[in-house]
Amino acid sequence: MEESGGSRGGEQATRLKRGIGPWLLLFFVLGDIVGAGIYALVGEVGAITGGAIWTAFLVSFVLAIFTAGSFAELVTKYPRAGGSATYVNNAFRNPFVSFMVAFAVAASSLTSAATLSLAFSGDYLAQFLDVPIIPAALVFVCLVGFINFYGISESVRINVVLTCIEITGLIIIVLIGVTALGAGTGDVGRPFEFKEGGSVLVALLSGTVLAFYALIGFDDAVNVAEEVREPSRVYPRAIFGGLLIAGVVYLLVTFTASMVVPTNALAESSGPLLEVVERSPIGFPPQLFALIALLAVSNGALINLIMASRVIYGMADQGVMPSVFARVHPRRQTPWVAIVFTALVVIILLASLGSGAIDTLSSTTVVLLLAAFIMVNISCLRLRGDSVDHEHFRSPTAFPVLGIVISAGLLIYTAITDLAILGLAGGLLAIGLVLFGVNYLVKRNVDHETPRSSDD
Repeated sequence: MEESGGSRGGEQATRLKRGIGPWLLLFFVLGDIVGAGIYALVGEVGAITGGAIWTAFLVSFVLAIFTAGSFAELVTKYPRAGGSATYVNNAFRNPFVSFMVAFAVAASSLTSAATLSLAFSGDYLAQFLDVPIIPAALVFVCLVGFINFYGISESVRINVVLTCIEITGLIIIVLIGVTALGAGTGDVGRPFEFKEGGSVLVALLSGTVLAFYALIGFDDAVNVAEEVREPSRVYPRAIFGGLLIAGVVYLLVTFTASMVVPTNALAESSGPLLEVVERSPIGFPPQLFALIALLAVSNGALINLIMASRVIYGMADQGVMPSVFARVHPRRQTPWVAIVFTALVVIILLASLGSGAIDTLSSTTVVLLLAAFIMVNISCLRLRGDSVDHEHFRSPTAFPVLGIVISAGLLIYTAITDLAILGLAGGLLAIGLVLFGVNYLVKRNVDHETPRSSDD
């Protein structure tokens, strides 16, 4: 991996406040990755793989590195809000392709935020309050949306606190495993056992698709590029550093969970890590861990809403979306119209799909992101000949190639094994297709109504 270009480090003009330094960015990446996925999916993956849960997370981590390389190269080369859609727009110069990628990325972020809102309002919250899931989720979305609006510096500082808390929760799980091992209550052999009666390869592949949801998040950070100081210098360290830390923690947690709790018990639980706590020889309070899980889910929802609003803002700022979405609040310096819009979309999703849609929403998130990842990796290769006047990271050529192959393979496998998810993702993209036509007409009318100066 090497750097190329000039010397300015991508510090270009922006209307947004540059309030994110290297450590805040690292925690932003880490906080988005280490969230509800690991707190909720351990049992689901175990139901597929058997006790060897950690193997699916290890494969997912390796696969994510390839696409992360393309994001690191492109965000340091083009440090603008908009992320995936910006890179595809630069590569293809096709409004339709750019719009559809932007729609897929924004939709994946919103379905993920809706997933986390339901997770927040479910079993973990039930440890403290007996309230209906959907009303609680709607209130939660409004609160997170307000934090997003209040300011990027405040949002990422809250993210730092929540990230520390959720990592502390995972460290507690590892310490429980060490204690159980020392006390002789852990089964060291179970984490090396695959599910009986099936193919190890099929189990590993299916588990990897699920575990991949817990690794996504490194892609979200590129959408705040205009709010990062010296983006071309700090982004590679933040993306790869966040992935590495998350990967190591995931391996330790999944190994511990499988060692302490029988696989069937993990698979049947909606709060699998609570099962670990309840079997802990150190007597850690389950309610305290439930609170940690709630904060972890909150952090993921906050970052997903930040990402979705920045995607829409970035595309509007580049003329792909109506210009109204590029409006920035004069005092808070945040894209307030995009923030309100994304919060409303999540509210509509929750109200229309109901409380039982967590699995559907999370799987749809993965499918939409895999499609976007394919386009980002292709864009990375297409833009290799495009020179810029500042230093930027350069990923090995094999990385985007492998990213394309792997993302396409996982996408095809998911589509074949779950037609319902394919239908929902296809339906969302079909809505995007319709919105492209509507957007073209609206944007043309808005642009025609904007007065021109006499010099034009």
